[in-house]
Amino acid sequence: MSSSLKVHIMELSPGDRLQHDVFNHFGVFVLQKGCELSSDSIVKLMQHGIDYVDIEPQTLDAEFPSDPAFRAKPYMDEAVDGFEELFLKALTNGTIDEAKVDKLLEPMISELDNQKDVVSLLLMIGDGDNYTYHHSMQVGMLSYYIASWLGYPKEEAYKAGKAGYLIDIGKSKVPQSILSKPGKLTPEEFEEVKRHSEYGHDIILNSTGNELSALVALQHHEREDGSGYPHGLTSKDIHPFAKIAAVADVYAAMTSNRVYRSKQELLSVLRELNSLSFGQLSPEPTQALIRHLLPNFIGKKVMLSTGEIGSIVMTNQTDFFRPLVKTDSRFVDLSKERETSIAEVYL
Repeated sequence: MSSSLKVHIMELSPGDRLQHDVFNHFGVFVLQKGCELSSDSIVKLMQHGIDYVDIEPQTLDAEFPSDPAFRAKPYMDEAVDGFEELFLKALTNGTIDEAKVDKLLEPMISELDNQKDVVSLLLMIGDGDNYTYHHSMQVGMLSYYIASWLGYPKEEAYKAGKAGYLIDIGKSKVPQSILSKPGKLTPEEFEEVKRHSEYGHDIILNSTGNELSALVALQHHEREDGSGYPHGLTSKDIHPFAKIAAVADVYAAMTSNRVYRSKQELLSVLRELNSLSFGQLSPEPTQALIRHLLPNFIGKKVMLSTGEIGSIVMTNQTDFFRPLVKTDSRFVDLSKERETSIAEVYL
């Protein structure tokens, strides 16, 4: 006879299976025996005021990280290390090998198709030593996801991911002393950094002939309202994949530690992206990213600015970026407690 495990609903994880049918205090049926819990069904249990449920004991596999995001880690690490190689080759002889790019990206992107919880992937990435290499992998990954969410077929989404992965290859031509400078750049130094988009275009085009990736590298700092560089283009003249890469680029930059600024908490970055989508960033890819990431925050552990630890139990329809958090002692509705905020989200 298999034993059951009585678990408080705050301790449940997506993937747990119910041992019995669940009814609320009024005898209303809520969830069926054998149901594999998702974030949504855990919220449903909360909404019905259920405190404990019986779940099936996990098998021995539970000793290992059960989060599927861990399966993607080796592919992501490979893409980071591979970018370092590409970057150093571009630095020494100004070329990249497109076959090598595909060899790195194809396994990662086919694994990404199995990953539904993109927030876990983002939290797992870590920063590593070199911002540019990590950043490139992240931009490639997010560009692929955004293109898929916008309905592009797989081959097109792959092209968007590949273009995103290569947008910063032109930084190989910018002096390292400028890239790793901790203080504010001088106007001359900033002009040099801005040239990375043109350098990238030339490196990609001359060594691979891939016009699409070259164009995306050139345009990823252009902005809808014409405030970007190098050509001050407006929305109608920017390639859709460059618009996608721009969103992925800004998101990845804001959520990473960099020499001159520490990373921001993920939800506040989404709020900032949301406001940038009224003018600078293209609204469609920005909203696709926000819409698909927000549900992944449910169930994530957080630390609040008060020092309390809790987990996100529900997003607020009135303010998506200020969710309901359950701590050991209370529920904190961040949409009402405006002075409290999320300081950190954990895997």
